[in-house]
Amino acid sequence: MQSIDLADKFSSYKKNIQKIPPAIAGSLTRVVGLTLEAQGVKAPIGSQCQIETLNGMVDAEVIGFNGDTLYLMPNDAISGMLPGARVIPQVKDMGLPVGMGLLGRVVDGLGRPLDGLGPIACEKKLKFAQNQINPLSRRSITQPMDVGVRAINSVITVGQGQRMGLFAGSGVGKSVLLGMMTRGSIADVTVVGLVGERGREVKEFIEEILGDEGRKRSVVVAAPADSSPLMRLKGCETAVTIAEYFRDQGLNVLLLLDSVTRYAMAQREIALAVGEPPATKGYPPSVFAKLPALVERAGNGGEGQGAITAFFTVLSEGDDMQDPIADAARAILDGHIVLSRELADGGHYPAIDIEKSISRVMPQVVSDAHMQQARVLKQVYSMYQQNKDMITLGAYQQGTDQLLDKAISMMPAVNQFLQQGMSDVIPYDEGLQGLAKLLGQT
Repeated sequence: MQSIDLADKFSSYKKNIQKIPPAIAGSLTRVVGLTLEAQGVKAPIGSQCQIETLNGMVDAEVIGFNGDTLYLMPNDAISGMLPGARVIPQVKDMGLPVGMGLLGRVVDGLGRPLDGLGPIACEKKLKFAQNQINPLSRRSITQPMDVGVRAINSVITVGQGQRMGLFAGSGVGKSVLLGMMTRGSIADVTVVGLVGERGREVKEFIEEILGDEGRKRSVVVAAPADSSPLMRLKGCETAVTIAEYFRDQGLNVLLLLDSVTRYAMAQREIALAVGEPPATKGYPPSVFAKLPALVERAGNGGEGQGAITAFFTVLSEGDDMQDPIADAARAILDGHIVLSRELADGGHYPAIDIEKSISRVMPQVVSDAHMQQARVLKQVYSMYQQNKDMITLGAYQQGTDQLLDKAISMMPAVNQFLQQGMSDVIPYDEGLQGLAKLLGQT
């Protein structure tokens, strides 16, 4: 039965390729892993081609060339390909459909709906790679952004239009914290990019962490771990492009991209497949060129435009903060929030290590009194953490150091202040009042 089906498919395949004008079609000459090589066809890098297979047409993108040979990467899984298969360049520009109809929807890396709710009502189509913004045309970051998380609002205050890194290993509450910010932020629109995640986690994030209320003003871009490297790469760029569209409409946008590490890994797979030499720990140079290009697209717009406040999560392999991607991201972001496995193991959620976290624009968006209170809290927290082992062993004698005595007496209240329930939303002003009350008790 199977041989009959294959024969029918092959017969249909031969009829279809006869309809293609030979002048515009090339042929598939080689398949290496996920990389396809074609000859006899000319198309620019970044354009789309269609490849005839036994199972129908397969879309692929041109990712490089060598002489007359084009290198292509399929958008989706490939099967049923034959040697010499026709490769047809696509004249039309796919573009990304954008519009207010995206709110409440879940799309893939190419903007195609995944939620089964029908086509998206789009107002226009945008290129995946937008033009660079003149740095002198951006508005300055002058006001704080309320994300609904007390530890961030009070101690690591984020400015509207800031780009923050969320550094964490696996299983320390990264996705939960993103969901808390989605529900608790004052942003007009939230764009969530779930790239390289397990398929199960995508549905859980949408239904359980994001919830119905959070989803109404959100757009979710999902490119799970089983997607092709090209789709994972496009997933990040699509999320940023959608955020740029809403910013250009004058809206305040919260962009949550999980994770930029998967973006770097996808680019590494593509670059190595076309022969780019590896450099730092197996990452080719193009990875470190694409990271700042992606991050710089977020931020404040010009006059009359809105702002993109972005949180880019960075997976630290083995909780190593000196990982090359973590190190590169830290250098180009406006601050970083570090999630501690030790705090998570102790049931402290969100597991934010305020000692290792910093917001570079906090002095520009908060009052001097707030800045001083946050500095005092970090000093108390740091003093206790540095002497924690000695205190636990009973080697410290009370009265030896006044600041350490103060830290020991305050830590129960400090830990309670920094913790927050997953479904709790604590406004910015309430967090500041709690910080002032906490420090006023001593």
